[in-house]
Order: sequence, then structure tokens, then C-alpha cells
Amino acid sequence: MGTDHVKVHFRMDMGEDGRPPVGVESLWAVDLGDDTVRLDNTPWFVRGVASDDIVRVEVDDGGVRWAGETVRASENCTIRLIVLKDGGSVAARQSVLEVFHRLGTTGEGLEQYRMVALDVPPTADLPKIRELLEHGDTKGWWHWEEGCVTAAWRATASD
Repeated sequence: MGTDHVKVHFRMDMGEDGRPPVGVESLWAVDLGDDTVRLDNTPWFVRGVASDDIVRVEVDDGGVRWAGETVRASENCTIRLIVLKDGGSVAARQSVLEVFHRLGTTGEGLEQYRMVALDVPPTADLPKIRELLEHGDTKGWWHWEEGCVTAAWRATASD
């Protein structure tokens, strides 16, 4: 990572269901100066933000950057999956990443929670991605949720 990459910390409130499992998530970002950053990785747990969003930050006395409001939302979506197939093994998570990558996404797996987080740009095949997410959910391959979505993504939902 270059010197322009910084960590930005997001505070999260844990719900009654114990989720998210962490109170703070740190994301890589590019410091744009003027107290803003561009998020440079896909959030695991933070809701309402996606890769490439521009976020205002406040720096505390210890030099830690804390995320504030989103100044400009990218057109990217964040979709999270809990991989159930093969107990969420490394191979199962990798195959999930590969199949969605063919539809235009990027993402990564997180072993501790058997998760895959997908970064879904507006150029990805949104209808096919939704169709595959719903198919895999029906088959018991994964559970999925929307971490951050756009109007274009919502338009792919069947009524």
C-alpha cells in the first residue's frame, strides 16, 4: 500500500442479535486531504457504505481517523454472504468469489465468519447477480444480505 493509504474506523452498534460481531471496523482508504477519504476496500460489517465512497473523517487526539457522513456515494453495492456449502471452507468461499467475479464483481473471503463480501460495481450484471444470490440461498449454499445498495440494484428485485 502506498503512503496515501490510511485506515478509517467506523463505529457500529451491535444489535440484539449480536450482529455485527464487532463494534468497530477499519477500512483502507485513500486520503484525499480536506478531511475526506475514498474507501478502498469492501466493508465486512459496516452498513450503508461501499468501495469508492467518499467519506468525511474526523481525526481524534491519537491521530485515529473516524468515519463520519458519506460525502459522495459511489455507484457500487456491497453484498455479504455467509457461505454454508462445505461449512464455509476456503475452497467453498473461493468458488463463490470466482462465480460472482465472472459476473463483474470483486471481493474477498473472511474465514472467521465463513463470509464473502462482494463489491458490485454498476457495470456488473446486476440481474444475474441477484438471480444467482437467490438461487444459492434457495439451494442452501449461502445466506446473503445487502450491506449497501443502489437504485439500480433495487430495480432488479422481483415484486
